[in-house]
Amino acid sequence: MASPASTSSSSSSTGHPAIALITGGSRGLGRNAALHVARSGTDVILTYRSQAAEAQAVVAEIEALGRRAVALPLDVGASATFADFAQQVRGVLAQHWQRERFDFLVNNAGSGAHAGFMETTEEQFDQMVAIHLKGTFFLTQKLLPLMNDGGRILNVSSGLARFALPGYAAYAAMKGGVEVLTRYMAKELGARGIAVNVVAPGAIETDFGGGAVRDNAQLNAFIAGQTALGRVGLPDDIGGVIAALLQPGTGWVNAQRIEASGGMFV
Repeated sequence: MASPASTSSSSSSTGHPAIALITGGSRGLGRNAALHVARSGTDVILTYRSQAAEAQAVVAEIEALGRRAVALPLDVGASATFADFAQQVRGVLAQHWQRERFDFLVNNAGSGAHAGFMETTEEQFDQMVAIHLKGTFFLTQKLLPLMNDGGRILNVSSGLARFALPGYAAYAAMKGGVEVLTRYMAKELGARGIAVNVVAPGAIETDFGGGAVRDNAQLNAFIAGQTALGRVGLPDDIGGVIAALLQPGTGWVNAQRIEASGGMFV
C-alpha cells in the first residue's frame, strides 16, 4: 500500500490535505470521480444509498492509493435526514482527520426517470424534485457550516439540460433548475471564497438508467455518430474533469457550466 507521503497532495486553505465529500460515490460516475480525486491527492468522504459493500470497496481502493476515505449512508431524496447526516460528517471529520471542516462538495448522487412528457406521473416528478433539486439545495445548506472558506462546490447536471431528447422531461427540468441554483449559490457564497460550478456530462457508458447507453449497441452507435469526438463517453472522461476542477489552478472558475460531452449535438 502506498503511504500518504508517496502521493502528491492537494492542500486545503488550512495547509492540510484537502477533503472532498462526494455523494453517490459507491458506483458509476461518483465512484470514478472519487478515485480520480484521490489520485490527485485529496481525501474522500463518499456516500451511498444502499450498497454498503460497494462503498467499502471504493474506500479500500482509495486507501490503496495512499489517501484516507470514509463511506457514509445517505438518501439524497430524504431531506429530513440531512441534519443528522451533517452530524455524522462532523463526527468522522473529528475521528479520522482531527479536523472540523472539509473543503470540497460534489453533489453527484441521483437517479433517472425515463418517461414521455404525457406519461410522466406526479410520483416520478416529485421524486426527481426531491433527489435532484431539493436534495442539492438543502444538503448543501446543511453542510456549508462544515466547509472551509475558499472551498469548491460542484453540482452535477446533464447535457440534457441543453439538448432535448424525448423521455427525459422531468429529469432534465430538475437539472436545469440545478444549473440556475448553481449561479445563485456562487453569488451568495462568494463572500466566503467558495466557487460553485456545474459539470454537465453527456451520454456515458455506466449502469445509469439501466445501462442503456452502455449495453444497447444501436443507441451507443447513434450517440457516437452525434458526438464530435466520435464515441460515447466513459466514466474516466467525467471523473478527470471533476478532479481537475478541484485543483488549485482552477479556483478562478466560478458560476460556470462545464459540459463534458465530447461535443454532443454541436
